Amino acid sequence: MNLSLTLSFRPTEPSLFDRKSFSPIKYAQKQHVPIFHQPKLDPRRTQFSVTAKRPSPIEGLSEEMSVMASQNLDHAPARRRVRSAFVDVHQQLDHCLFKMDHAGIRTEEWYGRNSKGMQIFCKSWLPKLDVQIKGALCFCHGYGSTCTFFFEGIAKRIAASGYAVYAVDYPGFGLSEGLHGYIPNFDELVDDVNEQFTNIKGRPEVKGLPFFIMGESMGGAVTLKIHLKEPSKWDGVILVAPMCKIAEDVMPPAIVLKLLALMSEVLPQAKLFPQKDMAGLSYRDPRKRKTAGYNVISYKDHMRSRTAVELLKATSDIETQLDKVSGPLLILHGAADKVTDPLVSQLLYEKASSKDKTLKLYQDGYHCILQGEPDDRIFTVLDDIVTWLDFRCSPN
Repeated sequence: MNLSLTLSFRPTEPSLFDRKSFSPIKYAQKQHVPIFHQPKLDPRRTQFSVTAKRPSPIEGLSEEMSVMASQNLDHAPARRRVRSAFVDVHQQLDHCLFKMDHAGIRTEEWYGRNSKGMQIFCKSWLPKLDVQIKGALCFCHGYGSTCTFFFEGIAKRIAASGYAVYAVDYPGFGLSEGLHGYIPNFDELVDDVNEQFTNIKGRPEVKGLPFFIMGESMGGAVTLKIHLKEPSKWDGVILVAPMCKIAEDVMPPAIVLKLLALMSEVLPQAKLFPQKDMAGLSYRDPRKRKTAGYNVISYKDHMRSRTAVELLKATSDIETQLDKVSGPLLILHGAADKVTDPLVSQLLYEKASSKDKTLKLYQDGYHCILQGEPDDRIFTVLDDIVTWLDFRCSPN
């Protein structure tokens, strides 16, 4: 049974049609991009309050670890302490991305600085010493997330195939400095990420090699913005369930947008913007949904008002520039994704001016096709990424 649809402008490329998969199971977890309610508001009577959502308990944790996981993570030192406390716990998780044996993969962690002097967490995954590096892949994570949880396994799998993999945590997310979950300016966030990637391009192990950039969900928006700023600086773009547009049926009504814009100026850091519960739409496999709860330093609270405005502005800007996407392009999307619309990925594929472009839609796939699907689907998506990279790094 064919489980994916592939559209491509490279007919000479090896086939990427998929193999068999498990039956869909309708379970899931937390979203990685904003999904907006349409509340009924009377602007004459509406009162705003600043609240924090109570963290959900994690099944199977000791009381001590539960207390550690539920502490205030607004600032980087607390997030770093919690991450350190959970390193051993993560290694015992029952998930294919944590159970893969990739002995010999070399990792390095460091903190760069952005133009404001903030510490930006960076990490690399390199192949074994006796494996020649074919190229480099820079990764942009999704909203609320970090490069130190599920992406660890993804990076190791790609590094084991001969690629140097690099990732950063955005300011305000993961282990980087900044108020947790706060994006004061999306374009400045893009510049911060691009600055670190520019520094990485000068590292001796990858100097002169092809460089690719990959983004997942909101990271897809970051990736597209970076590509649009400097399209000639990248040898290819990979987008996984990219956030390119807010779907019309979840876009706030005009009155809410006006109120949100006002509140983002008055109370930019306030957690005023509740997010729709997407528990059934991100992770198709129920076991992986449970594992995702252990991403303890991810941002799970109500969205901050300025963050919501900046994401809306970013997607609106990207939507007007789809035809300017010009480099080699691979778009991967779950066909049943209700968090980011696969039809928007198809629109991007059609509008992009790239002469080398491929769209893969995975039948029954939810939003987190790299983390939340049955194991064989996850490995299929990873293999599709490596096959695409190999084809473009081949000397022939």
